[in-house]
Amino acid sequence: MALDILVLYGSYRRSRLGIRLADYLIRSFEGLGHKAELVDAKAVGLPMLDLRYSDYPAGEAPPAMAHLAERLSAADAFVFVAGEYNRGMQPGLKNLVDHYLKEFDRRPAAIASYSMGRFAGVNSHADWTVTLSAMGMAVMPERLSVGQIGQVLDEQARPQGEGGAALDRGFAGFADTLIWWAQAAKARR
Repeated sequence: MALDILVLYGSYRRSRLGIRLADYLIRSFEGLGHKAELVDAKAVGLPMLDLRYSDYPAGEAPPAMAHLAERLSAADAFVFVAGEYNRGMQPGLKNLVDHYLKEFDRRPAAIASYSMGRFAGVNSHADWTVTLSAMGMAVMPERLSVGQIGQVLDEQARPQGEGGAALDRGFAGFADTLIWWAQAAKARR
């Protein structure tokens, strides 16, 4: 059963190396026969949170917000590409997520973290796990963490060297867990 997987990414920085991981994930899930689509917080362009999507009267939400609500509601699973900022959450991604609630409910979520250094963004996992769980998502125990992202993935998001080989190996279990849960949840919806 083919799945509809949204890959959410939230960096607003100029260098945006994490987009390489998002692109890698999209290509890898597509290689397994699933539909995978990027949701780039910077491209969506939502304002800092004032009103959530559900706070607007029907038909009055900004068009970009309404379109994303439809995509989130239709998706079978979510992958959060999480950079680490001061040992916590990436603010752009958090702001995007906070505009929605029921659109995420009862779907599996996986966390793929990254950093330019060796710690691979792992300090953001605990914060994201709590937040995504509170929003009604089933957060997968399997994580994908990529340190030294600029060396592991080239500019076309192709794995390089030992780090790239480790990423490919790690993706297999990460994807298997998310796909299993997404298929189970889809069968119940």
